[in-house]
Amino acid sequence: MAKYVDGFVVPVPKKNVKEYIKLAKVSGKVWLKHGALEYIECQADDVPKGKVTSFPKSVKQKSGETVFFSWVIYKSRAHRDSVMKKVMNDPEMAKIWEMEKMPFDGMRMIFGGFKPVVSL
Repeated sequence: MAKYVDGFVVPVPKKNVKEYIKLAKVSGKVWLKHGALEYIECQADDVPKGKVTSFPKSVKQKSGETVFFSWVIYKSRAHRDSVMKKVMNDPEMAKIWEMEKMPFDGMRMIFGGFKPVVSL
């Protein structure tokens, strides 16, 4: 089970969903080019707002926004660190990942690396 996962939760204005998906497709190709095993982007479909916690609350979802839940799978933490370094230095990413031009509010994005403990 030696794998490692980066997870992301992102609020995206509904009017920007098509643009976000284009960005995700390019990003995913870059991640895979540099060795990621899998790149997945999912748009909220059946996601309750919750009274205490929820995906919408986690990113302070505003009216007119949807939530994306995404992850990237690697062989290990070391593999992730190596892939991430290459991704962050890739010229294609520099073109598309300009924070002021992003189709979402990056300040409300949640992300982190996770070590799987159960895999069936």
